[in-house]
Amino acid sequence: MRAMTIPEFGPPDVLTPAEVPTPEPGPGQVRVRVVAAGALPVDARIRRGEEPWRSHVELPLVPGNEFAGTVDAVGPGAAADGTAPRVGAEVLGFTTFGAYAEFVVVPADQVVPKPAGMPWEVAGGFSAQAQGAHMALAAVGVGPGDTVLIGSAAGGLGTFAVQLARVRGAATVIGTAGPRNHDHLRSLGAVPVSYGPDLVERVRALVPQGVDAAVDSFDDASLRQALEIVGDPRRVTSMVSHDAARALGLAEPDGVRSGARLAGLVRLYEEGRVRPHVRATHRFADAALAHRDLDSGHGRGKLVLTGW
Repeated sequence: MRAMTIPEFGPPDVLTPAEVPTPEPGPGQVRVRVVAAGALPVDARIRRGEEPWRSHVELPLVPGNEFAGTVDAVGPGAAADGTAPRVGAEVLGFTTFGAYAEFVVVPADQVVPKPAGMPWEVAGGFSAQAQGAHMALAAVGVGPGDTVLIGSAAGGLGTFAVQLARVRGAATVIGTAGPRNHDHLRSLGAVPVSYGPDLVERVRALVPQGVDAAVDSFDDASLRQALEIVGDPRRVTSMVSHDAARALGLAEPDGVRSGARLAGLVRLYEEGRVRPHVRATHRFADAALAHRDLDSGHGRGKLVLTGW
């Protein structure tokens, strides 16, 4: 099968198309013919060879940890309890690596049915950051009446986090972004504020009563700003700066990715309560273009790979 591989760490152009063996589903697994897959910041960090991934992955590697497609094979025992999808079912799901490929094999409980009305590019880029945002908000206990700060709120994770904070009952959601993305944040129900050195003062001017919780997904500096704004380390978390977060004693994202969590988020999509934004799609063979965009550190919503 065709796949995009990382044969060596480096810039986006190291992504290389290759023919690799088609995986076979084992007991309790399903094989999915991939229609679309998200291109995520973590994929770019792995490609660049950042720690901790550099020390824990073997190259060549097929990146990608979220996908959507059609089940084309079911492993032994996967359908024994009647819960596994049938061959031909349209699904979305998650994995650790391997989604930048024509086929991916995962445990049957890592896929859920794709709603008929969900476009493939939305489904392919749905699972990872939706679940990440859900875990982050749970970690800092966002609930009714809270004022919440979402860092990098126009990005893929931030777009989900803003909407899920509102679903959890937050009264005010403040989102950091560049000025060109402020209207996007307003459309999601957030109060936009520009990031940068004076963020603490700008946020305090917006909400002098204070901020209850924060989720950051940019860098160490913005994480420290979030902690200064909130004050309570138990109510601040990071989806990126894990070492800094541990050093500061911040909350850890709550739980792990699961089919049950993903199914609940898909229901919110069907109810119209979360609205992902796909900013661009690229062919799998052009994954380097998506990674150049990822490396810029800016941009609104999701990048998705679909078609060869």
